[in-house]
Amino acid sequence: MRELYQAADRVEAQVLKDYLDREGVETVIIGDHLSGAVGELPADIFPTLWVLDENDLERAKRLTERFFNRPPVSGTAWRCAVCGERIEPGFEVCWNCGSPNPNDNE
Repeated sequence: MRELYQAADRVEAQVLKDYLDREGVETVIIGDHLSGAVGELPADIFPTLWVLDENDLERAKRLTERFFNRPPVSGTAWRCAVCGERIEPGFEVCWNCGSPNPNDNE
């Protein structure tokens, strides 16, 4: 197991973990429950992502770099045909009812 990335908070750590898992890199978050003690514990208590298989470390580093340097979401907002909810660009399904974007060509 090798250390990959120290996140700013639990949310950032979990989002990156989910991304890496989808890409086939198994990771674990260590220290994700310690951030509530900031100021009482040493500064290195932030959640840290660790790669389980050290053979995946270089790939995980490249994926992490790509994750944080991805282009901003483009497109236009759309209105759900089922419930009428306004959905921001970048979402493929309605957050309210789960219906897919009828204009999504992917």
